[in-house]
Amino acid sequence: MKSSLRILLLPALIWCASSCPVTASVIFKPGEKAKYVAPGDEEIGGTADELYAKAQAAEQSGDIGTAMKAYRTLVRRYSHNRLAADSVYRLGQLQEQKGDYLKAAQSYNVLAEKFPKSDHFEDALTSMFRIGEMYLAGKKKKILGIPIKSSMDEAAAIFGAIVRVAPYGKLTARAMFNIGRAREKQGSNESAITAYQDVVEKFPNDPLAVDAQYQIGYIYAQTSKSGNTYDPNAANKAKTGFEDFLYKYPHSEKSAQARDNLKTLETKQTSTAFEIARFYDKQKSYRAAAIYYNDVIRQQPNSPEGDRAKKRISELRAKLGDAALQPPAVSAATANKKPKQLEPPSSGSRSESASHPEAPLPSADIDLSLPPPASLLPDTTTAPPPSTTEPLPEPASSLPEPATSEPSETTPTPEE
Repeated sequence: MKSSLRILLLPALIWCASSCPVTASVIFKPGEKAKYVAPGDEEIGGTADELYAKAQAAEQSGDIGTAMKAYRTLVRRYSHNRLAADSVYRLGQLQEQKGDYLKAAQSYNVLAEKFPKSDHFEDALTSMFRIGEMYLAGKKKKILGIPIKSSMDEAAAIFGAIVRVAPYGKLTARAMFNIGRAREKQGSNESAITAYQDVVEKFPNDPLAVDAQYQIGYIYAQTSKSGNTYDPNAANKAKTGFEDFLYKYPHSEKSAQARDNLKTLETKQTSTAFEIARFYDKQKSYRAAAIYYNDVIRQQPNSPEGDRAKKRISELRAKLGDAALQPPAVSAATANKKPKQLEPPSSGSRSESASHPEAPLPSADIDLSLPPPASLLPDTTTAPPPSTTEPLPEPASSLPEPATSEPSETTPTPEE
C-alpha cells in the first residue's frame, strides 16, 4: 500500500517542481562560468541619475531591498556626484526603518565624514545620537537576528564618531558625557573619568559639566572601597574631585551631597590612619605609630580619634622622648648636627627614665585584629624637634585597653 502511494505522489511532486517559477538569475560574463545570483543580489547598473531614479521608484513600490541596493551602488560608484549625499542619507533612513540600527549609524557616519557640507549633516548627527542612546539605554546587540548582549562598546563608538566629526557641535558635550556613562556601566573607570574630564575641560559652561565633575569624585570614591580593601590613593583623588566640584559649582543642587561625601571620605581616611597607628603601636614600632597618629591629628584634630591620638603621642613622648619618634630622615639630620657642649650632670640629677625605670609605657588601646601596615610612610610628622639625642630604653606594655567606637559610613550617591 505504501509503495503504491509513493508511486502516485512522485509524478505530482515532479510536476509541482517543474511548474514553479525559477527566481534565481543566471549571470553570464565573457571568460567566466555562469553563476546563479539570489533575488535582490543582481547588480544594478546605470548612471548616478538612473540609479537614483531606480531607488526612488523602488521605494514607492515598496521594494525596500532594491532601493537600498541602488542607493548603496550610487554612493560607491559616484561618491563625488551631487546625489551621493542624499543617497547615503536615505540609505541610513531605510536601514533604521528595518531595524538595522548599527548599519544605519554607519551610513549616517559616512555622510557626516564624507559630506560635511550636506544639508543632511545635522540630521545625520541627530540620528546617530538617537541610535547611540538606544544602545546606552540597554538595547541589546543582535547576532543572526537574536538579541545577545547590551552593547556599551557600540554606544561609545557612535558617540565617539559624533565627537570626531563635530568636535564643538551642539551634541558634542552630551556625546562626551554619554561616552563616560557607557564606560562607567562597563566598569572601565579610567576611560569614564577621561570622558568626564573632557566635558569639564572643553565645555565648562555646559550644564553637563556639573554632573561630569561630580561623577569624577563619585567614581574615585567607589574605587577607594572596592572589594574588601581600602585604596587611600583613590580616596585622595575622590576628595580632590568633590573639592573641585564645590569650588567650581558651589550653588549646585548636589553641593550638599558632595559635602556629605567629603565628610565620609575624611572620616574613613582618619579612621584608617588611626587603625594603622594602633597596629604599629601594638608591634612596638613607636616611630611608625607616631607618624600615623600625627596624620590623624592633621586630618581631624577635634575628632574622637584626634583626641586619642594626641593623648597617645603625649604618652609616647613622655617615656621615649621626641628623638625616638622622629622619622629616620629627621633623626639622621639631627644626628649630623654638631651637638652643643653641655655641662656634665650633677651626681644628684638623674634622667626621667633612670629615676623611674619600673614605670611601664601605657599600651596601645587596641585588642582587635588590624590590617597589615602601609608600605609607604609619610616623610614628616607634627612632633616637635627633639630635645635630646639620647634614646631611652624600650618600655613594656601592660595597661588595659579602652573601648573604641568606629565611625559610621555612608555611601556617596551617583548622578541620577
